[in-house]
Amino acid sequence: MENQNFIKSPIERNDDTLSGSIAKSFLANVFTYMAAALGITGIIAYWFGTDAGMLSLMFNNTLEGAKLNLFGYFVMFAPFGLVLLMSFGFQKLSSTALVTIFILYSILMGMSLSTIFLIYTGASIFTTFFITAGTFGVMALLGYTTKTDLTKFGSILMMGLIGIILSSIVNIFMGSSTMDLIISILGVLIFTGLTAYDVQKLKRIGSGVEYGTDETNKLAIMGALSLYLDFINLFLFLLRFLGNRK
Repeated sequence: MENQNFIKSPIERNDDTLSGSIAKSFLANVFTYMAAALGITGIIAYWFGTDAGMLSLMFNNTLEGAKLNLFGYFVMFAPFGLVLLMSFGFQKLSSTALVTIFILYSILMGMSLSTIFLIYTGASIFTTFFITAGTFGVMALLGYTTKTDLTKFGSILMMGLIGIILSSIVNIFMGSSTMDLIISILGVLIFTGLTAYDVQKLKRIGSGVEYGTDETNKLAIMGALSLYLDFINLFLFLLRFLGNRK
């Protein structure tokens, strides 16, 4: 469960028509990057999740069952490191470098998420994906069209996100099914809301950028990462409710 406030406040413009046109182009780039990353993740997840030979790259068979090997642990934890690299290296890295890291991140996330095919049926995974896509699309449209300022709403959601991260860590040791249910419900609500908040934020950023620059392209990549994380986390929380276990 990751989400970062990567984006700076936009520069104000006086020309609303030009600003709106640039914002639309900026958001189009954001969603293009996001869709490409999700496509890569989905393909890799399905490939690894349905191929025992590929899964064996991450797991060792022991008397107690399959356990993650060294490469498996790398796959699980490396994506978090790449997010930090993109975030803290934003100023120094070029847009080409950010795209390259984002692609690598998408591949590793696909390998990590491949394990859901061992837990849930393929039909329920695909059904949940389409439900997630529909929910995400509705909230993205809401965030783009609403006149309500979601800034304060977003701050509350970010605090809620920190809360469920801490609760999830605690529940690893407690193993409470009730707490797990509560965390899942809150997770769905939080990432549904964050989708609208992030789209509105990106729309504002897009209205203040200079079209065609490397800096603008970097902002679009980081915006795509933010929405990508919203989508993936919403999908995983919904899968806890809708997924049929094998």
